Amino acid sequence: MPPPLRALYVDLDATLLGAGASLVHDGDGAPSTQGVRAIEACLRAGVEVVPVTGRRRAEAREAARLLGVRAYVFEAGAAVVLDGEEHWLTGPFLPGERTVHEQIAATGALGLLLDRYAGRLEEHEPWHRGREVSHVLRGLVDTAEAAQLLAEHGHGTVRLLDNGPASRWSPDLDGLERVRVYHLLPAGASKAQGVAFHRRARALAREEAIAVGDSPEDLACAGQVATQWIVANGPERDPRMRELIPAQPNVRVTGAGHGPGVYEAVVTELAERRGGG
Repeated sequence: MPPPLRALYVDLDATLLGAGASLVHDGDGAPSTQGVRAIEACLRAGVEVVPVTGRRRAEAREAARLLGVRAYVFEAGAAVVLDGEEHWLTGPFLPGERTVHEQIAATGALGLLLDRYAGRLEEHEPWHRGREVSHVLRGLVDTAEAAQLLAEHGHGTVRLLDNGPASRWSPDLDGLERVRVYHLLPAGASKAQGVAFHRRARALAREEAIAVGDSPEDLACAGQVATQWIVANGPERDPRMRELIPAQPNVRVTGAGHGPGVYEAVVTELAERRGGG
C-alpha cells in the first residue's frame, strides 16, 4: 500500500477553478462546490494544499488566503512562498532595483520573439500587465523552434513555455488554427521546479504527493509526484495534451473536468491509500 498522502499541488485556472475563474462553478458555469470539497477533504486528512499557478504573486497570495493554505507557487514556478517567506527560482535573474520581468525585457528576447513571429504571437492583454517575472504571450508557435531561435541569439537564459489554450485574443490572430498561452521566463523556472523545491523544504517523498492540472506545463510535474492527475477538460480542449499524456506512465485523467475533476482525484487517492481502492 502506498504511504499516506501529504501534499496536493493544484493548478488554478481551468483546473480547480471553473467558468469565469470561479471556485463554485464547474467548467460549464453550473454551480458546483466539488472544488471546495476537494480542498476540505485534504485539510481534514492533513494533506497540505499548494496552489501552483502562472498567476501573479498578488493573485496567488489571495487564492492561498481564500483556500486557507500556507504555501503557493506563482508565475509558473518563478518563486515559492512557504509560510510567508519567498524563495526565488529564477537563476541569474533576481529581483532588485529592476524586476525580473524588466530584466528579461532588457535582454531583447521578448522583442526577438514578437518580431520573428509577427502575426502569430502577441502579448496576452490584459494579463501581461503588472507582472514581476514572466512575459505572457498568446498565439501559435513551436516552442522547440522558439528555443532554438533564442539560443542562436544568445538568449539561453530564458525559455518559452506552453501553458495551454487561450480563451481570448485580438483579431490579429483570428487566422490561426488555434491560440495558446505562453510564458517567457527564466530558463530554470518551471512548475516542476516549484513542486520540487516545496517537497524538499517539507521533506516529502515523491510517493507522498500528487498534482492536478490541465496543461503541458502541469504535465511536466509528473516526475515530481506519485501521480500527475489531468482534469478531463485538459485533453478535451487541447490536442497537444492528447499527444503528451501517453508518454507519462504515472498520469491519470479524471472523468470530470475542473473542480469536480480535482475532487475525483483527491477522493480517489485518499481511498486508495487507505486500502479502499
